[in-house]
Formats: sequence, C-alpha cells, structure tokens
Amino acid sequence: MADIDASRAPARDVARAWAVHAFTASGAVLGFLAVIAVLEGDRLAAFLWLGLALLVDGIDGTLARRARVREVTPQVDGATLDNVIDYFNYVAVPALMIYWFGMVPEGWNIIASAAIMGVSTYTFANVGMKTTDYYFVGFPAVWSLVVLYFHVLQTDPWTNLAVIALCAALTFAPLKYVHPLRVRDWRRMTVTMTVLWAATSLRLVLVDGEENRISEASPLVFWLWIGASVYFAALSAWRSLRPDPTA
Repeated sequence: MADIDASRAPARDVARAWAVHAFTASGAVLGFLAVIAVLEGDRLAAFLWLGLALLVDGIDGTLARRARVREVTPQVDGATLDNVIDYFNYVAVPALMIYWFGMVPEGWNIIASAAIMGVSTYTFANVGMKTTDYYFVGFPAVWSLVVLYFHVLQTDPWTNLAVIALCAALTFAPLKYVHPLRVRDWRRMTVTMTVLWAATSLRLVLVDGEENRISEASPLVFWLWIGASVYFAALSAWRSLRPDPTA
C-alpha cells in the first residue's frame, strides 16, 4: 500500500489517528489515578488503575498500526508518546508503591525505588531493546508486574529487595523476554495464556490480602496464574537459548 500524503489524508483517517493517540495518552491519566490511589493507601485501586493502563498499552499499538498513525499524523511520534507513558506506569508508579507501601526493608525504600528508576532509563534508551522477532532483550522494566507478584505471593521485604536487585542486574543481561501480544512463536497459545494470566491476576488482586493468604483464598485461580507465569518464563528461556533469527 502506498504511503499517505498527510496533507491529503481523508478527514476520517486523521480523526481516527488522533483518536488512537488520545487513547494512548489516556494511559498517563490512568497512571496518575494510580498515584492518587497509592498516596491514599488504596493498594487495590492502584493495581486496578495500573491494570487498565496495561490494557491500553497492550492494544494501542495494534490500533496505531491499523490507523497508520505514522503516515496520517507524522507530526506526532507515537513511539515517544508510548515510551513516556510506559516509563511512568511501568517504572515510576511501581517505584512509588514500593516506597509508600514499605515493600522492602526499612532504610532501603529510597535506595530500591531510586535504583528501579535509574536502571530503567537504560531500558528505554536502549535502541536494541527488541529483537527482530519482537522479544525484549534484557529485563524490560515491567516493574508494575514485579510489584504485582510481590502482592499476590505476599513475599517478605528481604525477598522483594533481592528480586529487585536481580531484575536490575538482568536489565543488562542479553536474555530474551516474551512480548505476549507481538511474538510470532506459539502465537495462539501465547495470546490465550495472556488472557488467562490477566483474568486470574484480576481475581487474585481482588482478594483481601490482609485477612487471607491470597494463594489459599482461590487456589484454583492461583495455580492457573502460576501456570500461565511458568509458560511465559519457559518461552522466554527457550528464546534466550535459541540463536537470533537472520534479518
């Protein structure tokens, strides 16, 4: 298909492209609402707002490609917009949650949160952060998911600190991590597992962790969630051991 002359693009196409940009930008609003929830001590609301932001981030790329936003609205760099919002939602807000909710040992709150924010700048500046077959290279700064695992598994502060240190180190390791909505390998299974993981995550977040062991409150849901997590870990490990495809 030939490139579109932006000055001659139909008004409907222009409106559609701007609507996609607005949809992407809504992720920043959702992240801000998550910040408010954190400051109000509402961990559940914070996870729900971040979950909605994750949903927006998961589908806005597909919408952008269908609307051909690069050709129709060339004055807006959608990739930059996406990266700004992703850093806020995947890095800054989770770092605040770790600090505010005391998820690491006393005295380590600022250090751990600052390390997360500092190390993650490399991820977003790394021009080689994705392979040609759409895997991430190095830990992809999805700290909101790390915090989710802390919450669901109800891990202790020292374990959390060790995991943060490990993930920070893995940022610079050439291991591959699956992008659940873009990888071509086992695509149908991967999309199915993504839906399963999202649904079970939502159910587990809704469990009152202060009164119950989350893993015991909904054991079937919990083990389905673990199974989906193991699938993503196994696929990432398999890709890490496989040579990079030729261009």
